[in-house]
Amino acid sequence: MDNIKISIITPCFNSEKTIKNTLESVLNQTYDNYEYIIVDGKSTDKTLEIINEYKDKFGAKLTVISEKDKGIYDAMNKGIRNATGDLIGIVNSDDYYEKDTLEKVVKTYDGEKYVIIYGLLRTIKNGQEYSIYSRNHKFLAENMITHPTCFISKKIYEDFGLYSMEYRYSADYEFMLRIKDKKSIKFKEINEILSNYSIDGASSSKKAYLETLKLRKKYNLISKKRYYFLALKTKLSILLKK
Repeated sequence: MDNIKISIITPCFNSEKTIKNTLESVLNQTYDNYEYIIVDGKSTDKTLEIINEYKDKFGAKLTVISEKDKGIYDAMNKGIRNATGDLIGIVNSDDYYEKDTLEKVVKTYDGEKYVIIYGLLRTIKNGQEYSIYSRNHKFLAENMITHPTCFISKKIYEDFGLYSMEYRYSADYEFMLRIKDKKSIKFKEINEILSNYSIDGASSSKKAYLETLKLRKKYNLISKKRYYFLALKTKLSILLKK
């Protein structure tokens, strides 16, 4: 089991208020064979100072990339290109893993070439537990699975592509819709909490919902008529709140 290497990627930008919790959650994993790649978008606050405080603790496991990027999915793609692990997990800078997340993932992994392992997600609102949930991958046409809990084999990214830069909020969902019908890809669910996710981020906004609607229309999951109705309804809601 110890020969399985996991790459963990954290995209960040001006994350001084939250990234310490993320760093601690990776540092304290019960499974030790991992590399940690932090992709910083040239932060102007104390984010890099905090990361530097952990360099000695992580040692050779830690790689830090700090340069301008084109958004969170660009940062994720940079991390993936630099990853050398068998499996790749992404934990954002305001989220954190359970201490035995990697251990649970490795125990579930059977060396499949194309595999996506995912589990339960705890959502956090105002510092408190808000919900715990998962969504079955068989219903990806209706809803995204819990991407913050996903560990995806590197070969999937290599052979089926990275996250599309066409989408600002929903490229993870587009990625799943793009590959969901590939018979060679195996999905494996762990019925335990793997990650903790702040629901105050961009992906929970109405703009993200509009982008998801666009995706669902592109992949013929909803009709054009339904798309335009829901999009107009959402845009009106945004305007009325301004």
